[in-house]
Amino acid sequence: MDYTSPTLGDLAALAGGRVEPAGATGCRVSGISLDSTQTQAGELFAAVPGTRAHGASYAASSAASAILTDAEGLALLRTAAETRPLIVVEDVRDVLGAVSAAVYGFPSKSLTVLGVTGTSGKTTTTYLLERGLTAAGHRVGLIGTTGTRILGRPIPTSLTTPEAPALQALFARMVSEGITHVVMEVSSHALVLGRVAGTDFDVAGFTNLSQDHLDFHPTMEDYFEAKALFFDPSSPLSARTSVICVDDEWGIRMAHRARHAITVGTVGQEGLDCKATLVDATASGSQSISIALGAHDYNATLPLPGAFNVANAALATAMADAVGVSPAAFLPGLADAAVPGRMERIDAGQDFVAVVDYAHKPAAVAAALDTLREQVSGRVGVVVGAGGDRDSSKRPLMGQAAAQRADLVIVTDDNPRTEDPAQIRAAVLQGARGVGSGSDIRECASRADAITELVEWAAPGDAVIVVGKGHEVGQILGDRTLHFDDREEVRRALAARGYGEYL
Repeated sequence: MDYTSPTLGDLAALAGGRVEPAGATGCRVSGISLDSTQTQAGELFAAVPGTRAHGASYAASSAASAILTDAEGLALLRTAAETRPLIVVEDVRDVLGAVSAAVYGFPSKSLTVLGVTGTSGKTTTTYLLERGLTAAGHRVGLIGTTGTRILGRPIPTSLTTPEAPALQALFARMVSEGITHVVMEVSSHALVLGRVAGTDFDVAGFTNLSQDHLDFHPTMEDYFEAKALFFDPSSPLSARTSVICVDDEWGIRMAHRARHAITVGTVGQEGLDCKATLVDATASGSQSISIALGAHDYNATLPLPGAFNVANAALATAMADAVGVSPAAFLPGLADAAVPGRMERIDAGQDFVAVVDYAHKPAAVAAALDTLREQVSGRVGVVVGAGGDRDSSKRPLMGQAAAQRADLVIVTDDNPRTEDPAQIRAAVLQGARGVGSGSDIRECASRADAITELVEWAAPGDAVIVVGKGHEVGQILGDRTLHFDDREEVRRALAARGYGEYL
């Protein structure tokens, strides 16, 4: 990408800060990072306050040529006799996005950027956008929970939405590789913490809102307000165009907040800009859908099961249309869409349905089980757990959602992290047993054994699902992360019953 690297003076002016010493304003900056060990000569180390220590404490380990910090960091650096040039601002995080974008030449301005937020469906919607935009002839990059992809090539990342310096560097890389369109998940954390500040979004999409992240957001209202930063025209983070699914009350409220949103719905509402309906569904979960957008009706095949995926497909189609990609060119790409760990079928030739899904909040567990109940004539069984060091109020609600819909509920460990796993299971079990539905409710501490028990229980015509971890390939116990993949474990359990091979 051809651009002139900004100077410290340029960045200080943009950030409303000052350069020390003043004579260093002409120094140029070629990169920026929050990681002291990854910052190279010629780059800027962003020293932010941390939960344990201020980032300025780590400046000595950095090869950076200059440091961006605040007053507290300045005091620490002076005590350490730091001699490198500094940019001093009031709040580093408040300016980090804009500064990072400037360092890399404002790369998102050269891209068509589509962001998706909401509680459930972000990953699926971005994958549908990736497939549809690619089918329409565009060069696409994807950023989200399952990692980053450039032209379908995986590039692992650790956060749903990377920190601002990494995100802007990624955009710059995508521009250099000829990417035209970027689809990305935008988490509430990313909005509140400013990770997407400095990004030029062409369109923002909203899927839905349900209880999640209440360890980070004190209330559902606070959670909603975090998402609204992406849609409210008065917000500096808002996209140029808003496309909002109004199938729930939060979507209706968000559409009012956005004022001039393109509205999407699937439950028979009137007066919407885009409406989707189910035409037919097969036993395998594939769906034929119809999408009415503008003055035209379009038919499409969606290989993903569930009413929520009809909504995701409609949202993706309307978002693509909002950036000038016709549904006729976009929709054929959905026919072969697959999303890791999202209602992912594990088929080893068995005579029952086996699925792995990422559902880790009450509404998502309910939606996944409702989908399976619609697909099969037999029984439905589920393995469910809840994560430690996260919103504890949703644990009994997850057990309740499972027991209201499944014939067998096996409560097990998810990612206990630093909490006592037995106490987490007890909370989920309390919710499940309080329903009084007559479901068979069991407890099994070992997630692997729980999956085996679930698969052994299944009979012809039944459906079994393992929820909570989806695409994840690790289980966090204390400060250790052990290899664990629900999909592998389901295949292993199926092989033990004589279906397929487990290698």
